[in-house]
Amino acid sequence: MTLKAYLLDHRLQITAYLFGLCLFCGGLWLDPSHRVHADTLLYMASLITLFAMAIMALAYRRRKRWLSDWQARINAGADALDWPLAPAQNHEQAVITQAVNQLLQAHRQAMTQVLTTQQDYRAYLDSWVHEAKVPLAAISLIVDSLDGQVDETKLTQLSLQLDKIDHDVEQVLYYSRLDSFSRDYLLRDHDLKQVVNAVAVDQRNSFIAKQLSFQVVGPAITVTTDDKWLRFILRQLVANAIKYTPAGGAIKALLAHGEHEATLTIQDSGIGIPADEQHRVFEKGFTGTNGRNANQKSTGLGLYLAAQLAQRLGHHLTLTSTVGAGTAVTVHFTHLDYYGDSGATLTPQPLAK
Repeated sequence: MTLKAYLLDHRLQITAYLFGLCLFCGGLWLDPSHRVHADTLLYMASLITLFAMAIMALAYRRRKRWLSDWQARINAGADALDWPLAPAQNHEQAVITQAVNQLLQAHRQAMTQVLTTQQDYRAYLDSWVHEAKVPLAAISLIVDSLDGQVDETKLTQLSLQLDKIDHDVEQVLYYSRLDSFSRDYLLRDHDLKQVVNAVAVDQRNSFIAKQLSFQVVGPAITVTTDDKWLRFILRQLVANAIKYTPAGGAIKALLAHGEHEATLTIQDSGIGIPADEQHRVFEKGFTGTNGRNANQKSTGLGLYLAAQLAQRLGHHLTLTSTVGAGTAVTVHFTHLDYYGDSGATLTPQPLAK
């Protein structure tokens, strides 16, 4: 708090003081007997004014010290929510201090309760997902054992629906872990072609059901990433490509190696995305025109999760699309050269098998 600001805040009191001083001096001066000389009156007024200025300067210094704590809170932002206020210097400040400290305590209690509830909810979701995967795995084994005993078309449809359920259950699991990502990742070097092929194998039932072709084009590329999270990202991209590509279409995985980054593009020959919707495809819950189609129900979470997880891994996604000509989603892997730098905190790991 500056002196100018303090004086402006107290301009009413200063004006009242000066007005009162003028009235007092004027009253004495108008005394018919003139028992007080003008010099004496001016001298007394000057002393009183100096005394008032000293009192105001002292009050300003005390108030400035108290308000500096508030300024420190403003500069600290959210970090200041755990700071109790400094002791008050008068009754007015005591009331303000007590009120603010009570609000801070209530805020901390509310935040603790919210965090506890979120942790319980996340733990429940994790438990539910793992419990749900057990019967899903058992049903998959039963379906495999029925090969050759029941109609092949029905068996394929059943496998396809099981894959969709497994995909949705996995999406719930990764969504619940989004906030705790920093505690569950391991950066290593991985062969990108191997990761892409593994994802394609996981989606084989969907490819067969829609008679889609899949091709990996490009050189062998090694990227530094987390294998588990990257596979989930690619499953979202491939699942989207399958969903919006008509039967008999083609999906390609295009690998490229540039000077500053490596890229992996999942390109399909599907229905495409309208140009005015492309800037929103990575927003949470956005389904767009295609997602509202009666035959292609969408939650709007797949690309959102993929983009969020890619960002946490140090990658990022871009998208290009033409209505009727397909969509291409690219994962950008920025080159990391800190392995060879002095003071590196990571050491290169062997390629995952």
